[in-house]
Amino acid sequence: MSFERMAPEQHDTLDGVPSPAETPRLVGHEGTAAMLAAAYRAGKLPHALILSGPVGIGKATLAFHLAHHLLKYPDPHTAPETLATPDPASSLFRQIATGAHPSVLHLTRPLNDRTKAFKTMLTVDEIRKVGGFLSMTSHDGAYRVVIIDPADDMNTNAANALLKNLEEPPKRTLFVLIVHAPGSLLPTIRSRCQMVRLAPLSGVDLMRVLDGIEPPPPQDAAARNALVARAGGSVRNAILLTQYGGLEIAEALAALLRSGQDVAAAYRLAEAVSGRDRTVQFDIFNRNALDMLSDAAAVAARAGRLDAAKALAYAWQEARNAISETETYNLDKKQHALTMIDRLNSAMRM
Repeated sequence: MSFERMAPEQHDTLDGVPSPAETPRLVGHEGTAAMLAAAYRAGKLPHALILSGPVGIGKATLAFHLAHHLLKYPDPHTAPETLATPDPASSLFRQIATGAHPSVLHLTRPLNDRTKAFKTMLTVDEIRKVGGFLSMTSHDGAYRVVIIDPADDMNTNAANALLKNLEEPPKRTLFVLIVHAPGSLLPTIRSRCQMVRLAPLSGVDLMRVLDGIEPPPPQDAAARNALVARAGGSVRNAILLTQYGGLEIAEALAALLRSGQDVAAAYRLAEAVSGRDRTVQFDIFNRNALDMLSDAAAVAARAGRLDAAKALAYAWQEARNAISETETYNLDKKQHALTMIDRLNSAMRM
């Protein structure tokens, strides 16, 4: 099956995988989609939504489908009771997918002009685009939709700038904040949005999505079940596990923590994730490291080992800062990986 990319490349783009803006089929989340369609039809759609849930379960896809629905049916009273399924051949779908529709503003991490890599944060300069977008006359009097994806990536200045827009939004304006961890948002932002929690995809729905992506998931039942178990209901996780060596990276990192100071193995893993064409693998490595620290902190807290939980939470923050600095200043990725392995070995012994 051929795939023609329409959407601009973003920080989380995967080769051969449609972005949320160019995905015509929404799998799962039927109840949430119906609730949003009913709210719009009844004239009760909030001005700001937080779509929260794990990475890669379809939150952004739902946001773009909702934007498509509002623009296709500008009069809510004549809108259908379910979200419209986009037609990939329609001009509306293609305008939204390419970022060319005047009534949809999609904000995510921008490209760093100096390093030619994507920034690690969603900056205040991006959020300031909202003001100019909202100052323009809406297209055909229709809704204007601002999608912030993910809002977790906003720095403090960006979050404060967004707050000003949320306080007095123009009529027929919808903000949709894609959020992986709602606790990362300012309480004042959360209080101005309606929280909509999305659950991970079921195993059946996960396979429905993966069967439409090349290469397809394994046909062996045991392998498919193992993939479902490890992916946690996330399509992105499943693709990273099967197509980008995510499973091997996770297992190598776990083995290093079990074995302790295996210098040769540490160097092999650092080499594997730090090459010029290994950007996705480097991201997988870092996400696994952060997940290990956060999981260990949660386990320690539940066991009443509060000092250890606090130390692990601090190690998580230090690790996250190191990742940000490495990407921002284009530091040596191999050295970063080796340092991260040492940091994990030290933290996990707490």
